[in-house]
Amino acid sequence: MPRRVPILILAAGASSRMGGLDKLVEPVAGGVPLLRDRAETALATGQPVLVALPPEIEAPARRAAVAGLAVTTLSVPDAGKGLSASLRAGIAALPPGARGVVIVLADMPEITAEDIAAVIGAFDGDHVARGCDARGKPGHPVLLPASMFGDLAALSGDQGARDVLAGLRDVRLVPLPGHHAHTDLDTREDWERWRRGD
Repeated sequence: MPRRVPILILAAGASSRMGGLDKLVEPVAGGVPLLRDRAETALATGQPVLVALPPEIEAPARRAAVAGLAVTTLSVPDAGKGLSASLRAGIAALPPGARGVVIVLADMPEITAEDIAAVIGAFDGDHVARGCDARGKPGHPVLLPASMFGDLAALSGDQGARDVLAGLRDVRLVPLPGHHAHTDLDTREDWERWRRGD
C-alpha cells in the first residue's frame, strides 16, 4: 500500500426520505445490511476505517450492522444538525499525522474497494482527488488533503464538504466504472429502481 489514508464513512443521517425504513440496514448482496457492506468494502482497501453513527439509542441496528468489524465507530450526538456534524466528528477522530481522509457516503452501494484505492492512488498529498463518471462529472468518493481539515471542522448545517470544494481548480478526477460515482439510495423508489437494475 503506497500510503495510509483513513476512510471516513458517513452513516449518521436520519434516513428521513425512506418512509420509516432505515436505508443503511436495507439488505444488499448476500442479504447483509448496506452499512456493513460499505464498511467491509472500505476495509478491503487495507486502510483504517472510521464510521460516523448516530447515538446508539437512536440507531442500534446500525451499530449491530458493523459489530465485529475492525472499524472505529464514532458517535455523533448532534447528527440531526446535518452532514457537517459527521464531518466534524470524523476530522476530530483522525489519527495524528493523517495526510488526508477519504469521505465515503454510506448510501452509495456501487463504490468498490478498487474505486477507493484508485482515488487514493491519485492523491498527491496536496490536492483533492475524487471519483467521477466517464464524462468527468465529479462524484464520490472524495479524498480531502489535511490542508482542508480546518475548513471541514468549521462546517455547519447539511451542506457537507460541497461549499469547501466549490471553486477548487486543481482537483484530481478519477473515472470510475458505470454509475459508481453517483448512485445513491435515498428513497424507497431509489431502492426499487436499483434492485431492478434500472
